[in-house]
Amino acid sequence: MRRDLRLRDNVALAEAARASDEVALAFVLDPVLLRSERMGAPLVQAFFSALAALRAELRERGSDLALLEGEFAEQLTAFARRVGADAIYYNEDYEPDAIERDARVRAALAAAGIAVHASLDHVYFGAEEVRTESGAPYKVFTSYKRRWLDQHALAPRMPVQSNRASTQRLLARAEIGTTRALPEPEAYGYASSDAYPTCSETKARARLDLFLAEGGGSDAYAVQRDLPAIEGTSRLSPDLRAGTIGIRTCVVRASAAMQGASSQRRASLEVWISELIWRDFYQQILRNFPQVANAPFVAATAAIPWRDDRAAFAAWCEGRTGYPIVDAAMRQLNTTGWMHNRLRMIVASFLTKDLLLNWQWGERYFERHLADADLAQNNGGWQWAASTGTDAAPYFRIFNPVLQGQRFDPEGAFVRAMLPALRSVPTKYVHAPWQMPPLVQRESGCIVGENYPAPIVDRTLTKVRVLAAFSAALGK
Repeated sequence: MRRDLRLRDNVALAEAARASDEVALAFVLDPVLLRSERMGAPLVQAFFSALAALRAELRERGSDLALLEGEFAEQLTAFARRVGADAIYYNEDYEPDAIERDARVRAALAAAGIAVHASLDHVYFGAEEVRTESGAPYKVFTSYKRRWLDQHALAPRMPVQSNRASTQRLLARAEIGTTRALPEPEAYGYASSDAYPTCSETKARARLDLFLAEGGGSDAYAVQRDLPAIEGTSRLSPDLRAGTIGIRTCVVRASAAMQGASSQRRASLEVWISELIWRDFYQQILRNFPQVANAPFVAATAAIPWRDDRAAFAAWCEGRTGYPIVDAAMRQLNTTGWMHNRLRMIVASFLTKDLLLNWQWGERYFERHLADADLAQNNGGWQWAASTGTDAAPYFRIFNPVLQGQRFDPEGAFVRAMLPALRSVPTKYVHAPWQMPPLVQRESGCIVGENYPAPIVDRTLTKVRVLAAFSAALGK
C-alpha cells in the first residue's frame, strides 16, 4: 500500500486477490521520506489518519495492516519471507523518486526470488494511453481533454471489484504477526492540528455521496467552485492524494449522475470531471517530462531573473502582503492545511508576477502546507500560474488581486472570516483597504499600516517589471 489506502476499487489488491489464495497488506514508513524538506504536517496527518482507518477496518475483518519502517527493499523482502509470500503487488507512482525507488526494490525482490507485479491505479488513463495521432504525449490540456473524453466514451473504466479480497482472502492477524504501532506525526517532527483534513475510505465515500447527491455541491459546482466563502467544492483532493477513494469511482459516479440531470447540474458535473481530467493531464506530464520536477517546462523561462527578496517571500507566506484576498488565502492554507483552488491561482500569480519571485519557492511552500500536496498537480499548477509550464497562462496574464477579490468574494465574507482586522471595513474597501479615507479607517477600527499592512508593492510598477523580465527571457 502506498497512495492507495483503501480496500475498494484498488487495482493491485484486486489483482493480488485474483492470483492468490491469501493476501497480506503492508505499508512501509520511510524515515528518510518522512523527514524530507518536501514533506509537511498536513500531508503526514492526512496519510496517518488514513492508515489508522485502514488498519481499524482490517482488524474488524480479522486481519491487520503490517506497518514496516526502514528501507523499502529490506522491509518488504523480510516481510514476504515472514508470511511466506512469493509475490508482491503494488500500484505505480509517477513521481521520479518513486520510479527510481521502485526499480531498485523490484531488483532486490527479484534477487530474493519474489515476483513483483505493478498496476495502474492512481490515474484514470495512464501516461502512455492518451496520445496524439503521432503517438506523442499531449502538451496542451484542451486537446488532451478532448481525446480523454473520446476514449472514456468508448471504453469507460469501471471501479475494480476487490470485495472478495477484502472479506475472504486477507491473511489472519495472527499470521501477519506483531507489527509496530502507528506513530503520531510528532514522532517525525510534525505538529498535529484538529483543523487539518483527515482521511479514510468511509469519509471519502461519504464526501462523494454528499457532493453528488441531488441538491449537493455538484448542482452548482460550475459557479460556486470559484467562491471561497461557499462550500462549493467536493473537498476530495486530500482523499485522492492518499488514495482513500479511487479515481474510477469518482469518474463513473459523476458520469452516472449526469443521466437525466438538469442542464445546469449536467454542466456542473462536466466541469468537475474536467478537473479530474486536469489531474490526469498533470500526472502524464510528470511521467513523460520528469524534468519538470526540478526545472521549468519551457526551457527559455529558466532565464527569467527572479528576485531574491526573502522579506517579500516571508510576507507572502505569512499573509502580510496588504492585499486582502492574498493574505486571507495564505491564512487559510497556514491554518487548515488546504486552500481553495481559485485562491491557489491568485496567490501563485501574486508571488510570481507581482513579486517576481521564483515559482519553485511557492511550490515548496505549498508542499509543506497542503494536505493534498502532490508533485504532479502542485508543480503543474505553479508552472501554469508562473507561465513557465505546459499549457501555461500567457506571461502577460496577471491576476489582479483586487478585482479577483471583488469578483469571487464580492461581499468580503471570506476575507473577513480569515482577517479579523477587516471585519468592520465597508464592503467598498474590503479588497483595497488602503483606499479608505482616514476617517473611515478610524471608524472601522482598521488603520492601514497598524491594524492591517499597507500593500508591499505598487502593482502599476510591478506589472512593468514582470513584463520586461519575461519579454527579455523569451526574446519578445
